[in-house]
Amino acid sequence: MEHITLLLAIVVVTALVFDFTNGFHDTANAMATTISTGALKPKTAVAMSAVLNLLGAFLSVEVAKTISKGLVNETGIQPEVILAALVGAILWNLVTWLVGLPSSSSHALMGGLIGATVASIGFSGVNGESVVTKVLIPAVAAPIVAGIAATLGTRLTYAIGKGKNGKAQQKGYRAGQIASAGLVSLAHGTNDAQKTMGIITLALVAGGVLAPGSNPPVWVIVSAGTAIALGTFLGGWRIIRTMGKGLTDLQPQQGFAAQTSAATVILASSHLGFSLSTTHAVSGSVMGAGLGRKGGVVRWSTATRMFVAWGLTLPAAGLVGAGAEFVARQGQWGVYVVAAFLVASCVGIWLVSRRQVVDHTNVNDVETATATATETETPGVVTTAIAAVTPPPAGSVAAVADTDLKATIPAPNPADPAAPAAPAAAV
Repeated sequence: MEHITLLLAIVVVTALVFDFTNGFHDTANAMATTISTGALKPKTAVAMSAVLNLLGAFLSVEVAKTISKGLVNETGIQPEVILAALVGAILWNLVTWLVGLPSSSSHALMGGLIGATVASIGFSGVNGESVVTKVLIPAVAAPIVAGIAATLGTRLTYAIGKGKNGKAQQKGYRAGQIASAGLVSLAHGTNDAQKTMGIITLALVAGGVLAPGSNPPVWVIVSAGTAIALGTFLGGWRIIRTMGKGLTDLQPQQGFAAQTSAATVILASSHLGFSLSTTHAVSGSVMGAGLGRKGGVVRWSTATRMFVAWGLTLPAAGLVGAGAEFVARQGQWGVYVVAAFLVASCVGIWLVSRRQVVDHTNVNDVETATATATETETPGVVTTAIAAVTPPPAGSVAAVADTDLKATIPAPNPADPAAPAAPAAAV
């Protein structure tokens, strides 16, 4: 580490800041459903997730290798490019956190890196095949695979528990949720913490500290794991609220199925070296769990906003990264300007967030406007199709259907002797 220059030190610190934002941005991936169903108290949940994120960072370096060796060409990459990429990723993370949208920190990082690399040395610096096979295809496949698995898992849990004691069942699935949430946290550490390890390793190679093709040093693994754990403990309460309450209403059975499905997909991708978005996997599994319960409804207005954010992540972070690289390459003063811009933007976003605070005391509260919109939202095409093959259970949904049926029957005409008698008033 004695050969690290001031510029390289700035890049490493900025990378750890990104890792910190990744931690609190993606806490919802592991703990939103556990918190929303009451399986764990909010502060206990994020503390548990933080510890397991730290442990997960030491389990594998396959994803770090994908970032440091496979995504862009190491030759010709300068530390300024890495700094610019991190600026794009951090700002996108903070903007989506401010509005409570669970976007992909992974794709923000990769978008910033691609944009900064193209601005620096052109499209030849990007390994297109790696981008397609290890980034874009997993981005599309992950929510679909996790969603299908969660849908089937949810139906299976309800089928197994049919006719059994309700309270005992709820208690058992809450315990299962805690275990599966821990598994997701561990998986998150094996996947997302490694992305920062990879970006720091790439910066060290660009700065001449490491030879091309080197694995992350131990100090990089430790610092990246610690940064993401601290961010996780802080808790991204805004996104936890969206994931836990905004997409669908989950029961413990659904939460267990969603988290187990997501953890399986994330761990498999980490083993294969795919730089998977844990946000995509968990969001897909939550929606799948919502569709898997009879009468369950996914709030597609919220899901649509989330899909739009997913589509904008790579290009938005890439544009910011390209602009930051253009300024940073002007010389030392350019690096300072980029760093100052990042700090000022972070402070500004934090000040805006203080206007409406969301923390562990109100994370499960649903605002009146949101609740009203949810109650009046028409079920989407997918929800309607699922409902057609899985009739809703007796209760609120059935009652609504009965009300809708009565509304279609015209009121009796007293002048018509053939008209049926009006139903007796309920006592």
